[in-house]
Amino acid sequence: MTGSLSGVSFYTRRGSDKIIARSKGGVSGDKIKRLPQYEGLRLQQKEWSGVTKLASGVRHAFGGLHRLADYNLISVLNGLANKMQKADTSVEKGKRPVRLSQFCQALDGFNFNRNYPYNTILRVSTNYELSRETLSASVSIPRINTDIDLLNIQRLPFFRIIVSLGAASDVVYDEKLKDYVPVVGALHGVAIATNSSWFLANSIVNEQILTVQLTEKHVSMLTDEVSIVLSIAVEFGAVGFSGEPVEVKWAGSGKVLKVS
Repeated sequence: MTGSLSGVSFYTRRGSDKIIARSKGGVSGDKIKRLPQYEGLRLQQKEWSGVTKLASGVRHAFGGLHRLADYNLISVLNGLANKMQKADTSVEKGKRPVRLSQFCQALDGFNFNRNYPYNTILRVSTNYELSRETLSASVSIPRINTDIDLLNIQRLPFFRIIVSLGAASDVVYDEKLKDYVPVVGALHGVAIATNSSWFLANSIVNEQILTVQLTEKHVSMLTDEVSIVLSIAVEFGAVGFSGEPVEVKWAGSGKVLKVS
């Protein structure tokens, strides 16, 4: 069952086959806002706004590849952003920034899947070149023998490779707005993706190179407080209504190649 019963909420969550029960209640919002004993909690809530804004920007920087995830990415990204925020000891609590630019390595190799991580689905080495100066990337995928290099869990007839390049800005507290904002809002969460052709899932695929690049306008706005996120995914497809291949929901796997 799902729903509410006698002050308890029952719900499901993707990635789990169990029903989760959570009791309602707790301290009222009015007391948290007014009483001095909740000052620490108020500061935490204030800073959480910065955490969620960075995490949301990073998720959008994946260029839509998060659709292949088999667990709740945003909760994990929130956790990483929270650790980045707590690592800053130079600013008073309640106003600490969230600077991905200082912790880029924390997202290198970040997998969108837990049951079948990207390297277990596509078992070939991937080489890439990433340029911050031009906001461009080139990804080289070697020859694929699907009999040994591709794990096709659902036995779908097609697959393709997707590469995305995105950007995420550091998030800081704005005294005038009394809220957290991205340092470079126009670059926070922007992304572009490119796809290979659809390939037969029982074939030999020759080496291919996929390139992706953001616009010159984006390049002109780039600062050291913006991180560049290069991601890759393999996605499976089936025969659609028109007879052409179409993607199958949640069929595939992806990861972050590099954050710079």
